[in-house]
Amino acid sequence: MSTLAGKVALVTGASSGIGRATALALSEAGAKVVAGARRTDRLETLAKEAPGELLPLALDVTDQGSVQDAVAEAVGRFGALDVVVNNAGLMLSGMILGADTREWTRMVETNLLGSMYVVHAALPHLLRSKGTVVQVSSTSGRTASPAGGVYSATKFGVNAFSEALRQEVTKEGVRVVVIEPGFVSTELTGHITDETMRAMARDMAASMRTLRSEDIAAAVLYAVTQPEHVAVNEILVRPVDQTQ
Repeated sequence: MSTLAGKVALVTGASSGIGRATALALSEAGAKVVAGARRTDRLETLAKEAPGELLPLALDVTDQGSVQDAVAEAVGRFGALDVVVNNAGLMLSGMILGADTREWTRMVETNLLGSMYVVHAALPHLLRSKGTVVQVSSTSGRTASPAGGVYSATKFGVNAFSEALRQEVTKEGVRVVVIEPGFVSTELTGHITDETMRAMARDMAASMRTLRSEDIAAAVLYAVTQPEHVAVNEILVRPVDQTQ
């Protein structure tokens, strides 16, 4: 029997990278998957590749209305919500001096507020199903570094919010999981607008055997398929070659 048969999962940022791999992994495990992202053309392709039922939805996590509509449509279509994977994220590396602060706003709105909006909209349904919230954070949520101050601040914030959430809902049977990937080979670094920073990211990736999106999807699947009395609250996954 499939490990998630009969369960309903919502994955944000599902059009590429970790989100896409996670949506496929959950579908393979038997879940009905709602895949949300802004790039809906990619979601249509994803729906064709998924082994199970997958509903593609336009979703902008920075827009509370979009988030509320997506959660409502997921529950309306499948009748429940058991798993939420908060994966949508943006990394715009750059030094603090001379920064374009509009990029700071974009990261805070996407990485931090966006994940909060999703939790806020989904939580009443997760309380009913005694479900699981998976927050995709980062090793940058543990250790800050030059040119990563704001990105790290958002991920530190995700970790803090997640721990407060865990303490609030764990007695109600809702599990909260923080996944902290190290360097993963995804499109994330392609968002960087500073060419020097982008080149540094490319060099860093070339210096190690980076993780694959499927590696993180496997960690998500492990956490959400534990027995109901087991809460895997934190998973840190680094490439063997990554020192920080």
